[in-house]
Amino acid sequence: MFTKIMVPVDLAHAATVEKAIQIAADLARLHNAEIFLVGVTDTAPGSVAHDPHEYQQKLEKFAADHSSRHGCSMAAKVVICNDPAAELDEALEDYGKEINVDLVVMASHLPGFMDHLFHSRAGHLATHTDISVFIVR
Repeated sequence: MFTKIMVPVDLAHAATVEKAIQIAADLARLHNAEIFLVGVTDTAPGSVAHDPHEYQQKLEKFAADHSSRHGCSMAAKVVICNDPAAELDEALEDYGKEINVDLVVMASHLPGFMDHLFHSRAGHLATHTDISVFIVR
């Protein structure tokens, strides 16, 4: 049913994506699908990495660790954009379409006051793309 599964990963908050990765791994084994761990960053130094190359290296290590832990292959991909906070949804959607992803497994957060003013990333992606989105809380 699924052949390519994308899991957005923010290395600054890596612990929040563990459940989504577990679900993606279970689905990948069930459907013999590929998993793509995708991180979105810019070219400016940040709290996780000094540049996109270093971010890619860290994401590749993260993917390798999770591949061995979950028993399935996970590819790491860094998407670079000018302003990740503003362009994250579009960057994820564009990359997902580029590689023909048919499922996004995405971690969410517990709703709070700001969710009444702004939509969540997962909610935005689920309502603005034709790719199936599995939101994990």
